[in-house]
Amino acid sequence: MTTIQQYGGPGRPDTTEGSAARPPDGAEAAATRGVAEVLARMRALAAALPAEDGVAVFNGVYLTVTEAVAGRIGHGTFQDPAAAGELDVRFARRYFDAVDAAAAGLRPPACWRPLFQLRRHPGVHPLQFALAGINAHIGHDLALAVLDTCRALECEPAALETDFDRVGGVLTSLEERIRERLMPGPDVLDVADPLTHLIGSWSLDKARDGAWVAARALWSVRRLPDVTEEFTERLDAGVGLVGRMLLTPLPG
Repeated sequence: MTTIQQYGGPGRPDTTEGSAARPPDGAEAAATRGVAEVLARMRALAAALPAEDGVAVFNGVYLTVTEAVAGRIGHGTFQDPAAAGELDVRFARRYFDAVDAAAAGLRPPACWRPLFQLRRHPGVHPLQFALAGINAHIGHDLALAVLDTCRALECEPAALETDFDRVGGVLTSLEERIRERLMPGPDVLDVADPLTHLIGSWSLDKARDGAWVAARALWSVRRLPDVTEEFTERLDAGVGLVGRMLLTPLPG
């Protein structure tokens, strides 16, 4: 993974002035309640799943990130706290949909299948489970959550760009802490170690940038249902392939 990055992705200007969605009065309070409900669901999952379960590992990482986002809503971090909260809630719903599908014996989206299929594999390290979940959620779900939010708030993606980057800033600020928590000792692994090689092959920053590009592309073709469907299916399949590689069982 990469080093901590502050607000804003490479090559995208800060659009702080006049770009955020303006929901009606009371939207911020509603979004705050929505984030609280998301946190409650994640905590319930954490209590119900065995600690070694791969989904539980990702859920723990996601809970940490969502708690950090919740703590920043209403405290000046976000240009439009209501829009940031709406995006956070709609983003989380896609993860919960995958959890519910798997629990019901249905097929979750292709991006999530590797994690649910290999969640108890003894040859997969906890850090791999975390990365596979982050890959599915950011690589696929985030772009669709941006579209969900734009439709709900009746705004263009550009209206969410500043807070999209600021949520990403929260993610990257927690990146090293998460990696240190899940990485096996010693602190510095041999560069030839398979796990070191594997985690170095995936980038959070690049996944976020890709999600933003995908969201803009999907928004631009939203009135072409056949194109939208094909694009979404291919995005799902491609992210799932990366997830499968991230979950390659490694020697103990």
